[in-house]
Amino acid sequence: MKEFLAASHSQSHRLRLNTLIRLRWLAIVGQSVTVLAVAYWLDFPLRVSFCFVLIAASAWLNLILAFRYPAAQRLPPAAALGILLFDSLQLAGLLYLTGGLTNPFSLLLSVPVVISATSMPLKLTALLGGVVTMAATLLTFFHEPLPWVAGETLEMPFVYVAGMWLAVLSSIAFTALYAFRVAEEGRLLADALAATELVLQREQHLSALDGLAAAAAHELGTPLATISLVAREMERGVDDPKLKDDVALLRSQSERCREILKRLTSLSSDSEAHMARLPLTSLIEEVTAPHRDFGITIKMVEGERIGPEPVGRRNPGVIYGIGNLVENAVDFARQVVTVRWRWDADSVAITVLDDGEGFAPEIIDRIGEPYMSTRQEGNAKGNSSGGGLGLGLFIAKTLLERSGATLTFRNASGRGEGAMVIIEWPRDRFLSEASAMAALQ
Repeated sequence: MKEFLAASHSQSHRLRLNTLIRLRWLAIVGQSVTVLAVAYWLDFPLRVSFCFVLIAASAWLNLILAFRYPAAQRLPPAAALGILLFDSLQLAGLLYLTGGLTNPFSLLLSVPVVISATSMPLKLTALLGGVVTMAATLLTFFHEPLPWVAGETLEMPFVYVAGMWLAVLSSIAFTALYAFRVAEEGRLLADALAATELVLQREQHLSALDGLAAAAAHELGTPLATISLVAREMERGVDDPKLKDDVALLRSQSERCREILKRLTSLSSDSEAHMARLPLTSLIEEVTAPHRDFGITIKMVEGERIGPEPVGRRNPGVIYGIGNLVENAVDFARQVVTVRWRWDADSVAITVLDDGEGFAPEIIDRIGEPYMSTRQEGNAKGNSSGGGLGLGLFIAKTLLERSGATLTFRNASGRGEGAMVIIEWPRDRFLSEASAMAALQ
Protein backbone atom coordinates (compact mmCIF):
# COMPACT_ATOMS: atom_id res chain seq x y z
CA MET A 1 0.00 0.00 0.00
CA LYS A 2 2.84 2.39 0.85
CA GLU A 3 4.53 1.92 -2.54
CA PHE A 4 1.19 2.38 -4.32
CA LEU A 5 0.47 5.67 -2.56
CA ALA A 6 4.00 6.96 -3.19
CA ALA A 7 3.67 6.22 -6.91
CA SER A 8 0.25 7.87 -7.16
CA HIS A 9 1.58 11.11 -5.66
CA SER A 10 4.97 11.25 -7.44
CA GLN A 11 3.60 13.23 -10.38
CA SER A 12 2.25 16.08 -8.29
CA HIS A 13 5.60 16.47 -6.41
CA ARG A 14 7.65 17.03 -9.57
CA LEU A 15 9.12 20.41 -10.39
CA ARG A 16 7.22 22.52 -12.89
CA LEU A 17 9.37 23.54 -15.83
CA ASN A 18 7.88 27.03 -15.74
CA THR A 19 9.18 27.48 -12.18
CA LEU A 20 12.76 26.70 -13.19
CA ILE A 21 12.51 28.91 -16.28
CA ARG A 22 11.36 31.91 -14.25
CA LEU A 23 14.05 31.40 -11.61
CA ARG A 24 16.69 31.18 -14.33
CA TRP A 25 15.50 34.43 -15.97
CA LEU A 26 15.81 36.08 -12.56
CA ALA A 27 19.36 34.69 -12.23
CA ILE A 28 20.24 35.85 -15.75
CA VAL A 29 19.10 39.40 -15.00
CA GLY A 30 20.97 39.45 -11.69
CA GLN A 31 24.18 38.07 -13.22
CA SER A 32 24.05 40.54 -16.12
CA VAL A 33 23.50 43.55 -13.86
CA THR A 34 26.29 42.45 -11.54
CA VAL A 35 28.83 41.93 -14.36
CA LEU A 36 27.99 45.29 -15.95
CA ALA A 37 28.15 47.11 -12.62
CA VAL A 38 31.53 45.63 -11.71
CA ALA A 39 33.04 46.20 -15.17
CA TYR A 40 31.66 49.64 -16.08
CA TRP A 41 30.44 51.31 -12.90
CA LEU A 42 33.19 50.21 -10.48
CA ASP A 43 35.60 50.04 -13.43
CA PHE A 44 37.20 46.82 -12.21
CA PRO A 45 39.09 44.72 -14.78
CA LEU A 46 36.86 41.79 -15.74
CA ARG A 47 36.52 39.36 -18.67
CA VAL A 48 33.08 40.63 -19.64
CA SER A 49 32.88 38.70 -22.91
CA PHE A 50 33.57 35.34 -21.26
CA CYS A 51 31.05 36.08 -18.52
CA PHE A 52 28.35 36.90 -21.06
CA VAL A 53 29.09 33.70 -23.00
CA LEU A 54 28.07 31.74 -19.89
CA ILE A 55 25.06 33.99 -19.27
CA ALA A 56 24.00 33.63 -22.90
CA ALA A 57 24.23 29.83 -22.62
CA SER A 58 21.77 29.96 -19.72
CA ALA A 59 19.45 32.25 -21.71
CA TRP A 60 19.55 29.94 -24.76
CA LEU A 61 18.65 26.96 -22.60
CA ASN A 62 15.70 28.91 -21.22
CA LEU A 63 14.47 29.78 -24.70
CA ILE A 64 14.82 26.19 -25.93
CA LEU A 65 12.89 24.82 -22.96
CA ALA A 66 10.21 27.53 -23.20
CA PHE A 67 9.53 26.88 -26.90
CA ARG A 68 9.98 23.10 -26.82
CA TYR A 69 7.78 22.20 -23.84
CA PRO A 70 4.49 23.52 -22.40
CA ALA A 71 4.77 25.80 -19.39
CA ALA A 72 2.77 23.38 -17.19
CA GLN A 73 5.18 20.48 -17.93
CA ARG A 74 6.29 18.66 -14.80
CA LEU A 75 9.83 17.35 -15.05
CA PRO A 76 10.82 13.79 -14.15
CA PRO A 77 13.63 13.66 -11.57
CA ALA A 78 16.38 12.88 -14.11
CA ALA A 79 15.47 15.87 -16.31
CA ALA A 80 15.24 18.21 -13.31
CA LEU A 81 18.64 16.98 -12.12
CA GLY A 82 20.17 17.72 -15.52
CA ILE A 83 18.82 21.29 -15.54
CA LEU A 84 19.97 21.99 -11.97
CA LEU A 85 23.42 20.54 -12.78
CA PHE A 86 23.67 22.96 -15.69
CA ASP A 87 22.74 25.87 -13.40
CA SER A 88 25.35 24.81 -10.83
CA LEU A 89 28.14 24.46 -13.40
CA GLN A 90 27.19 27.73 -15.10
CA LEU A 91 27.43 29.55 -11.78
CA ALA A 92 30.71 27.79 -10.98
CA GLY A 93 32.07 29.01 -14.34
CA LEU A 94 31.14 32.61 -13.53
CA LEU A 95 32.76 32.30 -10.11
CA TYR A 96 35.94 30.93 -11.72
CA LEU A 97 36.16 34.10 -13.84
CA THR A 98 35.45 36.40 -10.87
CA GLY A 99 37.60 35.24 -7.98
CA GLY A 100 36.35 31.77 -7.04
CA LEU A 101 35.33 31.46 -3.40
CA THR A 102 36.76 34.91 -2.63
CA ASN A 103 33.71 36.24 -4.49
CA PRO A 104 30.95 37.03 -1.95
CA PHE A 105 28.34 35.62 -4.36
CA SER A 106 29.83 32.12 -3.99
CA LEU A 107 27.15 31.29 -1.39
CA LEU A 108 24.67 31.13 -4.29
CA LEU A 109 26.13 27.71 -5.12
CA SER A 110 23.75 26.28 -2.51
CA VAL A 111 20.59 27.50 -4.32
CA PRO A 112 20.26 24.63 -6.90
CA VAL A 113 20.76 22.07 -4.10
CA VAL A 114 18.02 23.66 -1.99
CA ILE A 115 15.63 23.64 -4.98
CA SER A 116 16.45 19.98 -5.55
CA ALA A 117 15.84 19.12 -1.89
CA THR A 118 12.27 20.40 -2.01
CA SER A 119 11.08 18.24 -4.89
CA MET A 120 13.57 15.52 -5.86
CA PRO A 121 14.58 12.16 -4.32
CA LEU A 122 17.22 12.29 -1.62
CA LYS A 123 19.75 10.29 -3.69
CA LEU A 124 19.61 12.77 -6.59
CA THR A 125 19.85 15.71 -4.21
CA ALA A 126 22.91 14.12 -2.59
CA LEU A 127 24.45 13.61 -6.06
CA LEU A 128 23.88 17.26 -6.95
CA GLY A 129 25.27 18.31 -3.58
CA GLY A 130 28.39 16.22 -4.21
CA VAL A 131 28.95 17.88 -7.60
CA VAL A 132 28.53 21.36 -6.08
CA THR A 133 30.90 20.47 -3.22
CA MET A 134 33.51 19.30 -5.74
CA ALA A 135 33.09 22.51 -7.73
CA ALA A 136 33.47 24.62 -4.57
CA THR A 137 36.62 22.69 -3.64
CA LEU A 138 38.17 23.27 -7.08
CA LEU A 139 37.24 26.97 -6.93
CA THR A 140 39.20 27.21 -3.69
CA PHE A 141 42.47 26.59 -5.56
CA PHE A 142 41.76 27.38 -9.23
CA HIS A 143 40.21 30.70 -10.22
CA GLU A 144 40.95 34.07 -11.81
CA PRO A 145 41.83 36.98 -9.50
CA LEU A 146 38.94 38.72 -7.76
CA PRO A 147 38.09 41.89 -9.78
CA TRP A 148 39.54 44.88 -7.98
CA VAL A 149 40.86 48.37 -8.60
CA ALA A 150 43.06 48.51 -11.71
CA GLY A 151 46.75 48.21 -10.84
CA GLU A 152 46.06 46.65 -7.43
CA THR A 153 45.67 43.02 -6.40
CA LEU A 154 43.45 41.99 -3.50
CA GLU A 155 44.95 38.89 -1.91
CA MET A 156 42.68 37.01 0.47
CA PRO A 157 44.29 34.92 3.24
CA PHE A 158 43.89 31.19 2.78
CA VAL A 159 42.13 31.04 6.16
CA TYR A 160 39.43 33.34 4.78
CA VAL A 161 39.05 31.25 1.62
CA ALA A 162 38.84 28.09 3.72
CA GLY A 163 36.17 29.77 5.84
CA MET A 164 34.19 30.61 2.68
CA TRP A 165 34.51 26.98 1.55
CA LEU A 166 33.20 25.80 4.92
CA ALA A 167 30.37 28.37 4.76
CA VAL A 168 29.30 27.13 1.31
CA LEU A 169 29.32 23.50 2.47
CA SER A 170 27.42 24.36 5.65
CA SER A 171 24.85 26.32 3.68
CA ILE A 172 24.36 23.40 1.30
CA ALA A 173 24.03 20.86 4.10
CA PHE A 174 21.79 22.72 6.54
CA THR A 175 19.49 24.60 4.17
CA ALA A 176 19.07 21.58 1.89
CA LEU A 177 18.33 19.31 4.85
CA TYR A 178 15.81 21.78 6.24
CA ALA A 179 14.09 22.17 2.86
CA PHE A 180 14.01 18.40 2.38
CA ARG A 181 12.45 17.79 5.80
CA VAL A 182 9.74 20.40 5.25
CA ALA A 183 8.91 19.01 1.81
CA GLU A 184 8.99 15.42 3.09
CA GLU A 185 6.52 16.27 5.85
CA GLY A 186 4.20 17.71 3.22
CA ARG A 187 4.52 14.53 1.14
CA LEU A 188 3.82 12.32 4.15
CA LEU A 189 0.73 14.36 4.99
CA ALA A 190 -0.52 14.04 1.39
CA ASP A 191 0.11 10.29 1.43
CA ALA A 192 -1.72 9.96 4.74
CA LEU A 193 -4.73 11.85 3.39
CA ALA A 194 -4.73 9.68 0.25
CA ALA A 195 -4.56 6.52 2.35
CA THR A 196 -7.46 7.77 4.45
CA GLU A 197 -9.45 8.48 1.30
CA LEU A 198 -8.86 4.98 -0.06
CA VAL A 199 -9.68 3.27 3.22
CA LEU A 200 -12.86 5.31 3.68
CA GLN A 201 -13.91 4.54 0.12
CA ARG A 202 -13.41 0.82 0.72
CA GLU A 203 -15.23 0.90 4.03
CA GLN A 204 -18.15 2.84 2.59
CA HIS A 205 -18.42 0.33 -0.22
CA LEU A 206 -18.40 -2.59 2.19
CA SER A 207 -20.90 -0.88 4.47
CA ALA A 208 -23.24 -0.26 1.55
CA LEU A 209 -23.03 -3.91 0.49
CA ASP A 210 -23.54 -5.09 4.06
CA GLY A 211 -26.56 -2.83 4.42
CA LEU A 212 -28.14 -4.06 1.20
CA ALA A 213 -27.50 -7.68 2.12
CA ALA A 214 -28.93 -7.23 5.61
CA ALA A 215 -32.00 -5.49 4.22
CA ALA A 216 -32.54 -8.24 1.65
CA ALA A 217 -32.13 -10.96 4.28
CA HIS A 218 -34.52 -9.20 6.61
CA GLU A 219 -37.19 -8.58 3.97
CA LEU A 220 -36.99 -11.97 2.26
CA GLY A 221 -36.15 -14.16 5.21
CA THR A 222 -39.68 -14.31 6.65
CA PRO A 223 -41.57 -15.13 3.40
CA LEU A 224 -38.97 -17.75 2.46
CA ALA A 225 -39.31 -19.38 5.89
CA THR A 226 -43.07 -19.45 5.42
CA ILE A 227 -42.73 -21.00 1.96
CA SER A 228 -40.37 -23.64 3.33
CA LEU A 229 -42.72 -24.48 6.20
CA VAL A 230 -45.79 -24.75 3.96
CA ALA A 231 -43.86 -26.86 1.44
CA ARG A 232 -42.76 -29.23 4.20
CA GLU A 233 -46.37 -29.67 5.39
CA MET A 234 -47.58 -30.20 1.81
CA GLU A 235 -44.89 -32.81 1.25
CA ARG A 236 -46.17 -34.81 4.21
CA GLY A 237 -49.81 -34.71 3.08
CA VAL A 238 -49.37 -35.46 -0.62
CA ASP A 239 -49.66 -39.06 -1.76
CA ASP A 240 -49.18 -38.55 -5.49
CA PRO A 241 -45.47 -39.31 -6.20
CA LYS A 242 -45.33 -36.75 -9.02
CA LEU A 243 -46.73 -33.93 -6.90
CA LYS A 244 -44.59 -35.00 -3.99
CA ASP A 245 -41.45 -34.60 -6.10
CA ASP A 246 -42.57 -31.13 -7.18
CA VAL A 247 -43.21 -30.06 -3.60
CA ALA A 248 -39.81 -31.41 -2.53
CA LEU A 249 -38.19 -29.40 -5.33
CA LEU A 250 -40.06 -26.28 -4.19
CA ARG A 251 -38.83 -26.75 -0.62
CA SER A 252 -35.23 -27.38 -1.68
CA GLN A 253 -35.18 -24.25 -3.84
CA SER A 254 -36.54 -22.12 -0.99
CA GLU A 255 -33.75 -23.46 1.21
CA ARG A 256 -31.27 -22.57 -1.51
CA CYS A 257 -32.58 -18.99 -1.57
CA ARG A 258 -32.05 -18.73 2.17
CA GLU A 259 -28.46 -19.95 1.77
CA ILE A 260 -27.82 -17.31 -0.90
CA LEU A 261 -29.07 -14.61 1.47
CA LYS A 262 -26.71 -15.86 4.15
CA ARG A 263 -23.77 -15.57 1.76
CA LEU A 264 -24.83 -12.04 0.80
CA THR A 265 -24.56 -10.95 4.42
CA SER A 266 -20.91 -12.03 4.54
CA LEU A 267 -19.46 -10.96 1.20
CA SER A 268 -15.79 -11.86 1.01
CA SER A 269 -13.01 -9.60 -0.10
CA ASP A 270 -12.56 -11.86 -3.11
CA SER A 271 -15.99 -10.99 -4.43
CA GLU A 272 -15.28 -7.32 -3.75
CA ALA A 273 -12.06 -7.50 -5.74
CA HIS A 274 -13.91 -9.16 -8.60
CA MET A 275 -16.48 -6.35 -8.65
CA ALA A 276 -13.67 -3.75 -8.61
CA ARG A 277 -11.96 -5.02 -11.79
CA LEU A 278 -12.83 -3.06 -14.92
CA PRO A 279 -11.67 -3.89 -18.48
CA LEU A 280 -10.60 -0.96 -20.64
CA THR A 281 -13.56 -1.23 -23.05
CA SER A 282 -15.99 -1.38 -20.12
CA LEU A 283 -14.33 1.70 -18.62
CA ILE A 284 -14.81 3.63 -21.87
CA GLU A 285 -18.44 2.54 -22.15
CA GLU A 286 -19.11 3.59 -18.56
CA VAL A 287 -17.67 7.10 -18.96
CA THR A 288 -19.33 7.80 -22.33
CA ALA A 289 -22.81 6.43 -21.59
CA PRO A 290 -24.07 9.47 -19.57
CA HIS A 291 -23.23 11.87 -22.44
CA ARG A 292 -25.05 10.20 -25.34
CA ASP A 293 -28.37 12.06 -25.06
CA PHE A 294 -27.26 15.65 -25.70
CA GLY A 295 -27.55 15.81 -29.48
CA ILE A 296 -23.88 15.01 -30.09
CA THR A 297 -22.81 11.72 -31.68
CA ILE A 298 -20.13 9.83 -29.73
CA LYS A 299 -18.15 7.66 -32.10
CA MET A 300 -16.19 4.75 -30.63
CA VAL A 301 -13.07 3.74 -32.58
CA GLU A 302 -10.83 0.80 -31.74
CA GLY A 303 -7.14 1.25 -32.45
CA GLU A 304 -4.16 -1.06 -32.22
CA ARG A 305 -4.71 -4.00 -29.87
CA ILE A 306 -1.66 -6.12 -29.07
CA GLY A 307 -2.00 -8.72 -26.35
CA PRO A 308 -4.92 -9.33 -23.98
CA GLU A 309 -7.23 -6.50 -23.02
CA PRO A 310 -5.87 -4.61 -19.98
CA VAL A 311 -8.02 -4.84 -16.86
CA GLY A 312 -7.55 -2.21 -14.16
CA ARG A 313 -9.16 -1.30 -10.88
CA ARG A 314 -12.46 0.60 -10.79
CA ASN A 315 -10.82 3.87 -9.81
CA PRO A 316 -13.37 6.65 -9.16
CA GLY A 317 -10.71 9.28 -9.90
CA VAL A 318 -9.98 7.80 -13.34
CA ILE A 319 -13.68 7.45 -14.14
CA TYR A 320 -14.34 11.06 -13.12
CA GLY A 321 -11.28 12.38 -14.98
CA ILE A 322 -12.06 10.69 -18.31
CA GLY A 323 -15.76 11.50 -17.91
CA ASN A 324 -14.91 15.18 -17.43
CA LEU A 325 -12.84 15.21 -20.63
CA VAL A 326 -15.66 13.53 -22.56
CA GLU A 327 -18.16 16.02 -21.11
CA ASN A 328 -15.98 18.97 -22.19
CA ALA A 329 -15.68 17.49 -25.69
CA VAL A 330 -19.47 17.11 -25.92
CA ASP A 331 -19.93 20.70 -24.69
CA PHE A 332 -17.76 22.14 -27.46
CA ALA A 333 -18.36 19.71 -30.34
CA ARG A 334 -20.45 20.68 -33.34
CA GLN A 335 -21.71 17.21 -34.22
CA VAL A 336 -19.29 14.40 -33.34
CA VAL A 337 -17.00 13.40 -30.48
CA THR A 338 -14.60 10.54 -31.24
CA VAL A 339 -13.23 8.33 -28.49
CA ARG A 340 -10.36 6.09 -29.56
CA TRP A 341 -8.41 3.57 -27.55
CA ARG A 342 -5.48 1.27 -28.07
CA TRP A 343 -3.16 -0.96 -26.12
CA ASP A 344 0.08 -2.83 -26.73
CA ALA A 345 2.81 -4.48 -24.69
CA ASP A 346 4.08 -1.15 -23.31
CA SER A 347 1.20 1.31 -23.02
CA VAL A 348 -2.54 1.89 -22.79
CA ALA A 349 -3.99 5.04 -24.36
CA ILE A 350 -7.36 6.78 -24.75
CA THR A 351 -7.89 9.73 -27.10
CA VAL A 352 -10.87 12.13 -26.88
CA LEU A 353 -11.38 14.24 -30.01
CA ASP A 354 -14.13 16.72 -30.89
CA ASP A 355 -14.97 18.68 -34.04
CA GLY A 356 -15.31 22.05 -32.32
CA GLU A 357 -13.19 25.21 -32.38
CA GLY A 358 -10.28 23.69 -30.46
CA PHE A 359 -8.11 25.26 -27.79
CA ALA A 360 -7.11 28.91 -28.01
CA PRO A 361 -3.41 29.13 -29.02
CA GLU A 362 -2.52 31.57 -26.23
CA ILE A 363 -3.60 29.23 -23.42
CA ILE A 364 -2.89 25.77 -24.83
CA ASP A 365 0.40 25.51 -22.89
CA ARG A 366 -1.35 26.39 -19.61
CA ILE A 367 -4.19 23.89 -19.82
CA GLY A 368 -4.67 22.06 -16.56
CA GLU A 369 -3.84 24.99 -14.29
CA PRO A 370 -6.59 26.00 -11.84
CA TYR A 371 -8.68 29.05 -12.76
CA MET A 372 -7.58 28.76 -16.38
CA SER A 373 -10.58 28.56 -18.74
CA THR A 374 -9.74 26.42 -21.76
CA ARG A 375 -12.33 27.55 -24.33
CA GLN A 376 -14.80 30.41 -24.36
CA GLU A 377 -17.40 29.29 -26.87
CA GLY A 378 -19.92 26.50 -26.63
CA ASN A 379 -21.08 24.05 -29.26
CA ALA A 380 -23.66 24.50 -31.94
CA LYS A 381 -26.37 23.69 -29.40
CA GLY A 382 -25.47 26.82 -27.46
CA ASN A 383 -23.98 24.95 -24.53
CA SER A 384 -21.18 26.93 -22.95
CA SER A 385 -20.80 25.19 -19.65
CA GLY A 386 -17.18 24.38 -20.38
CA GLY A 387 -16.07 28.01 -20.39
CA GLY A 388 -15.89 28.27 -16.60
CA LEU A 389 -12.97 28.64 -14.25
CA GLY A 390 -11.17 25.51 -15.40
CA LEU A 391 -11.29 23.85 -11.98
CA GLY A 392 -13.04 20.75 -13.34
CA LEU A 393 -10.28 20.15 -15.89
CA PHE A 394 -7.63 20.84 -13.25
CA ILE A 395 -9.18 18.23 -10.93
CA ALA A 396 -9.57 15.73 -13.78
CA LYS A 397 -5.94 16.20 -14.86
CA THR A 398 -4.70 15.84 -11.29
CA LEU A 399 -6.70 12.66 -10.65
CA LEU A 400 -5.54 11.06 -13.89
CA GLU A 401 -1.91 11.96 -13.24
CA ARG A 402 -2.20 10.44 -9.77
CA SER A 403 -3.17 7.17 -11.44
CA GLY A 404 0.07 7.27 -13.46
CA ALA A 405 -1.33 8.74 -16.68
CA THR A 406 0.33 11.32 -18.91
CA LEU A 407 -2.00 13.87 -20.54
CA THR A 408 -1.33 15.69 -23.81
CA PHE A 409 -3.55 18.60 -24.91
CA ARG A 410 -3.40 19.87 -28.47
CA ASN A 411 -5.50 20.88 -31.43
CA ALA A 412 -6.13 18.14 -33.97
CA SER A 413 -4.41 18.58 -37.32
CA GLY A 414 -7.28 17.05 -39.29
CA ARG A 415 -9.61 19.39 -41.11
CA GLY A 416 -12.88 19.98 -39.32
CA GLU A 417 -11.53 18.58 -36.05
CA GLY A 418 -11.04 20.59 -32.89
CA ALA A 419 -9.43 19.74 -29.55
CA MET A 420 -7.63 16.48 -28.84
CA VAL A 421 -6.72 15.04 -25.45
CA ILE A 422 -4.50 11.95 -25.23
CA ILE A 423 -4.40 9.98 -21.97
CA GLU A 424 -1.65 7.38 -21.80
CA TRP A 425 -0.55 4.97 -19.08
CA PRO A 426 2.41 2.61 -19.01
CA ARG A 427 0.75 -0.80 -19.34
CA ASP A 428 2.28 -2.16 -16.15
CA ARG A 429 1.05 0.90 -14.23
CA PHE A 430 -2.48 0.55 -15.61
CA LEU A 431 -2.53 -3.13 -14.68
CA SER A 432 -1.09 -2.42 -11.22
CA GLU A 433 -4.26 -0.48 -10.45
CA ALA A 434 -6.01 -3.84 -10.33
CA SER A 435 -3.89 -4.86 -7.33
CA ALA A 436 -4.57 -1.67 -5.36
CA MET A 437 -7.37 -3.33 -3.39
CA ALA A 438 -5.02 -6.13 -2.44
CA ALA A 439 -2.56 -3.53 -1.19
CA LEU A 440 -5.20 -2.15 1.16
CA GLN A 441 -5.82 -5.49 2.81
